[in-house]
Amino acid sequence: MERIRCDWASSNELEAKYHDEEWGTAVHEDQKLFEMLILESMQAGLSWSTILKKRETLTQAYDQFDYVKIAEYTQEKIDSLLEDPGIIRNKLKINATINNAKVFMEIQAEYGSFDQFIWRYVDGEPIKNHWENIKEVPASTALSDKISKDLKRRGFKFLGTTTVYAFMQATGMVDDHLVHCFKRQGIK
Repeated sequence: MERIRCDWASSNELEAKYHDEEWGTAVHEDQKLFEMLILESMQAGLSWSTILKKRETLTQAYDQFDYVKIAEYTQEKIDSLLEDPGIIRNKLKINATINNAKVFMEIQAEYGSFDQFIWRYVDGEPIKNHWENIKEVPASTALSDKISKDLKRRGFKFLGTTTVYAFMQATGMVDDHLVHCFKRQGIK
């Protein structure tokens, strides 16, 4: 039986692999949640395909998204990142990543884990939507507005409501697989 994917995941192999193996799958490990926060914030103004193409290099450049290490980055490390053609060389995004690592750890200290903090917004269960086509899928929702405002109030940068909604989709807080998608249908 042929796998039918969500419409956005049909244009290239990287997108198909990401869709099939990651997107919309519930994530509860803080390390992976941080990685997705950073990747989604890096995407602002770019295509997701660009991020997927640079993902491996971004992972290496940012020490496997180790937020403890990132929080301690020096100006020397920032300068080396700005010179790395394999990553997104936006100084504001680089500085935001360092800042966000620090705020991420503050939330961990307050809630025990970032997972406990973020998943409380959906009472620990994914929101399951029933979209027929890609045009129905929103770019943001009232809930992503609320989460974005809370994250910004706590000091996060580059996490507006659209970015937060994309993060929610990526980490399975929201299941936006289209109704005809094999992931929604439970086909392996």
